[in-house]
Amino acid sequence: MDLREKYRQEVVPALIQRFGYKNPMQVPKLVKVNVNMGVGDALEDAKLLDAAVEDMTTITGQRPVVTRAKKSIATFKIRAGAAIGCKVTLRGERMYDFLQKLFNVVLPRVRDFRGVSPNSFDGRGNYSLGVKEQLIFPEIDYDQVAKVRGMDINIVTSAQTDEEAYELLKLLGLPLSEN
Repeated sequence: MDLREKYRQEVVPALIQRFGYKNPMQVPKLVKVNVNMGVGDALEDAKLLDAAVEDMTTITGQRPVVTRAKKSIATFKIRAGAAIGCKVTLRGERMYDFLQKLFNVVLPRVRDFRGVSPNSFDGRGNYSLGVKEQLIFPEIDYDQVAKVRGMDINIVTSAQTDEEAYELLKLLGLPLSEN
């Protein structure tokens, strides 16, 4: 069963029972997933940014947008407008496919994995987690990687509180640790 079907058949009834929603439209749902990869060393070598864009495309199945510096910072040798990363916003079917792969395949491949922190909610029902290396994704070929780099994954939900978002993501299969 894919994640969208699981949401419709199992998660919605469980959340209605748990929080007592009067209307099924009140039930929190996934809105989007943002995946961001900072490539600070792209200032010296533009090929590193191309490699990061290629990795991100392979991982998410969608072409990323190159992010540029908003202002110059002399201590980091960054000029305004310099390419310093890439990001992707996933919605709909791609979002559900990515999250299913993340929950069931990618996160369990992390060494010494005991679950992700339940403290990474932002107070408005969104969840953020960081991945230290892109090699944990099965699509990435170890021999083709130019440089190991991490990424930020933000899961945006329509939940009003962290408690609702916690329950939603737990029911969808996010492996949360028990601390």
